[in-house]
Amino acid sequence: MPRQSWQPDLDCAIAQTVALLGDGWSVLIVRDLARGRCRFDALAEGLAVSRKVLTERLGHLVEHDVVERVRYQERPPRYEYRLTSRGRALIPLLVAMQDFGDRWLFGDGELTGTASRGAPEAARVRSLVDTTLPWLQLPSTLDDQRDVVDADARRTVLFGYPATGIPSPLPASWSTIPGATGCTLENRLFRAAYPRFVAAGVAIHGVSTQRPDEQLAFAEAEEIPFPLFSDSELALTAALRLPTFRAIDTERIKRVVLILDPDRRIRAVRYPVTDIEATVNWALRLTA
Repeated sequence: MPRQSWQPDLDCAIAQTVALLGDGWSVLIVRDLARGRCRFDALAEGLAVSRKVLTERLGHLVEHDVVERVRYQERPPRYEYRLTSRGRALIPLLVAMQDFGDRWLFGDGELTGTASRGAPEAARVRSLVDTTLPWLQLPSTLDDQRDVVDADARRTVLFGYPATGIPSPLPASWSTIPGATGCTLENRLFRAAYPRFVAAGVAIHGVSTQRPDEQLAFAEAEEIPFPLFSDSELALTAALRLPTFRAIDTERIKRVVLILDPDRRIRAVRYPVTDIEATVNWALRLTA
């Protein structure tokens, strides 16, 4: 009996999205484009996929306006691939899939804002060392849009945190999530150490998935002298595959610290962060 080909339900948005993406290779291509791998050879090498399959999947994604093909060199003509607005709208789906995998496939299903040092997500974060963060601007408490790396500083310390309780109070259950509490303390400790970082030519940047207005209200209330970035659209989270957990109906960045060079190369990472004060001192030692 011949196999029937699958036809997506025309009235089901989930089925139509599955049809749009096509298969697992297409999902992974979108994942790697979000990470800044925009050229064919880099995609082929990173995915370990045949050039024929990659060509077919990219063609499908371009045809359906998930990806655009952009010329970056005239002679000879060379192209790179970038996510369109439609493609970038898939980023929260990718982050949710990663969160599901970390929690339910690699973990025991517990809702947690941290991880053990031996967890796959910890190895994934440690593998960021010596990789390069793609150029990325996010809204910050100092500018409408600002590069997350300070090219004028000798180093940039970028610390990610779940959420602060100002201006939106956190629920009582927040304290029951391992690793979730301590965001205000972390900002205060970096604020206290800020003059020492500045004296060493080091920029301090904080980032969470809270909205820009929430970040600004907190920064003003706590007199935070360095920029706090809003990754509410998860662009940075997807670019670095940062670990997250879902709480208060939002994906939250688990506490992590990265040290970057001006050329955007990641020199060191700290994850999981179990002792906030010790981690601030670690960042001071590595950037002194």
